[in-house]
Amino acid sequence: MLEALFESSRTTKRIISLCYDTFAIALAFYIATCMRLGTFSIPVTQKELTAVAITIVITLALFTKMGMYRAILRYMTLPAMLTIVGCVCVSGLVLAMASFFTFSKVPRSVPFIYITTALLLIGTPRLLVRSLIALLNRQSRGNKEAVIVYGAGYTGHQLTLALQATPYKVVAFVDDNPALHGTVLANKKVFDPSMIEALMHTHSANKILLALGSTPNSRRAEVIKRLEALPVSVQTVPAIPDILSGKARIEHIRDVEIEDLLGRDPVQANPDLMHACITGKVVMVTGAGGSIGSELCRQILRQSPKTLVLFELNEYSLYSVEQELQQEIATRGLELKLVSLLGSVQKENRLETIMRAFGVQTVYHAAAYKHVPLVEHNIVEGVRNNVFGTWYCAEAAIKAGVESFVLISTDKAVRPTNIMGASKRMAELALQGLAQRQSTTRFTMVRFGNVLGSSGSVVPLFRQQIKQGGPITVTHPDIIRYFMTIPEAAELVIQAGAMGTGGDVFVLDMGEPVKIIDLAARMIHLSGLEVKDDKHPNGDIEILYTGLRPGEKLYEELLIGDNVSGTGHPRIMRAEEQCLNWKETKLLLDELDKSCHTYKCDEVKELLINAPTGYKSTEALGDSVWLQKQETAKLRLINS
Repeated sequence: MLEALFESSRTTKRIISLCYDTFAIALAFYIATCMRLGTFSIPVTQKELTAVAITIVITLALFTKMGMYRAILRYMTLPAMLTIVGCVCVSGLVLAMASFFTFSKVPRSVPFIYITTALLLIGTPRLLVRSLIALLNRQSRGNKEAVIVYGAGYTGHQLTLALQATPYKVVAFVDDNPALHGTVLANKKVFDPSMIEALMHTHSANKILLALGSTPNSRRAEVIKRLEALPVSVQTVPAIPDILSGKARIEHIRDVEIEDLLGRDPVQANPDLMHACITGKVVMVTGAGGSIGSELCRQILRQSPKTLVLFELNEYSLYSVEQELQQEIATRGLELKLVSLLGSVQKENRLETIMRAFGVQTVYHAAAYKHVPLVEHNIVEGVRNNVFGTWYCAEAAIKAGVESFVLISTDKAVRPTNIMGASKRMAELALQGLAQRQSTTRFTMVRFGNVLGSSGSVVPLFRQQIKQGGPITVTHPDIIRYFMTIPEAAELVIQAGAMGTGGDVFVLDMGEPVKIIDLAARMIHLSGLEVKDDKHPNGDIEILYTGLRPGEKLYEELLIGDNVSGTGHPRIMRAEEQCLNWKETKLLLDELDKSCHTYKCDEVKELLINAPTGYKSTEALGDSVWLQKQETAKLRLINS
């Protein structure tokens, strides 16, 4: 039963604490009055009940304000107990004032006795729970895993207290600050990081927990890189405020993510750019359930739009992002309308009807098929969704009087070698043509590379392969990619979208390129494992090369030409690129539509090659349905 109570949710524990404190305050008043009058039978009138009720309400409000229901009993420290003492003293003062203003007959000495009894009834159970948990922890200490904590500051100290109730036992601290070396924290000595390997052997510790607090991302990456050479598993813990608020639990220790390695220190967002197209406006996101689309929704929510319209083809994805956003709206007390709509971007009438009905002012078009091999095998659907879905959505925006339309593009649109990239470049050309045709809607394109952890990217694939014991599959030893975290990409997209004047192509600074083979090796090392190769035949995880997939490049580019200029934002650039006029664009789109309608995949590919997309392909046509039709036709010819 105790275990079930300890493992119950934070909300359940808070309700229990709230109910108990209500009972304890009333009981403390009763005991104090009995002690003063020397009898268990005390006269109680409406006035006394009113005074006690006022005391209970104000005291509970004070407890909540002071964070007593956010504090976790197993981590109860001296400052927390002093908070209880202060709150109970104020509660005694409230009782005295309530008794006076309600003209009750509560003796003047009762509030003083009440303070003592309330302290005993409210503070003692909390100390008993903490002591009980500590006793249970000591009994199970022999089964605990030895860990070294990197970071001997406030976060490290709080982490040590929290770990008392987990399967981990802190054996030592390490810290970069020379002033802390040799000092003692929570009865454990603090060492220089150069001593980690020796500490591992001394204490049989195979895990390092990072307690770096608000350390900048660049510094965190340096620490992690230093630890990669050691045969140790590196993990990190949630932020202490998240633990104390109940958003996370300390035992939810997670592996170091690749975002921790490659994530850059963020550039402070320009609030004017973040607000420009969102605050107080009706905003629509297509592909709202995808990796980029959902993050755009999260960040848009924080800029206080009037209405946020989620448009998504996949029912479950729409449901998931809607539930998450509804929870955030409730938690933050936001006043906005959230609308979740199912539909395809290939249905122009549906899009126009929605935009007119809700008075949409800004559209972020994130809906797209982005998986290169899948689009190679589904050419017509890829082109229909990426090219015509963008065109129809843009036409609907113009007809509905939308002010701003932002296309989420990709670095694969630059000199594409695959259908997916060519289709995204064609989508850019369509919007550039529309920007010349009219001035009602301002069209902007934002081009960037891979985002970390998005669906279909190598990072979750590598993580799964490591978990399964390998091997990790890499297409080529020299393949290089640019990476950016999803939150940074979404934030920059919003700011770039606000900079557009019509037909602009913006390119995001992706940072330094990363060799995929190095990325795989780092993920293996950070899991406490070793790469299995010729130098290490007894290693844990092997890396296999599978060959470049159809349409895959060794490296991606972000610029078609060299004509690029700054924007005032250090990570957003403006690309000046040639485009077609609308008449030429429309003719090309009509030809492409005709070929898609007749399912002539060879014509579709030829049109994309001949269009000014820069598309070059050395691969044979790969559409699965088209190939099957060709094979069936050959068999019929042979058998006829």
